[in-house]
Amino acid sequence: MSNIPSDLRYAASHEWARLEADGSVTVGISDHAQQALGDVVFVELPEVGRQVGAGEEAGVVESVKAASDVYSPIAGEIIEVNSALADAPEQVNADPYASWFFRLRPSSAADLDQLLDATAYQAACEA
Repeated sequence: MSNIPSDLRYAASHEWARLEADGSVTVGISDHAQQALGDVVFVELPEVGRQVGAGEEAGVVESVKAASDVYSPIAGEIIEVNSALADAPEQVNADPYASWFFRLRPSSAADLDQLLDATAYQAACEA
């Protein structure tokens, strides 16, 4: 069974989102997603300053099995990317919740309320 931290919110497309103390939102892919992908070999990150809409493609993660788009779970401006993933994409497999992809300044913090909580995400993964 996948690790699904209860302090995060989740998109149906398997991204997680964490509200930070400064109001920014950190985004990565879930344990379920990295398990389905297999060994991650490449991560393409969005450009800092880019505006993204909720559900909009914001990056790509490639594994030995497939390439998958990474979507922004909420709308906002990309303010930081995890450039360490460029040199060590396998970190996503080791700890998908520490190996975030990007941070954004949300257009509306209330957008997080539209995402799944851990219980609902677990149910979606099991369905």
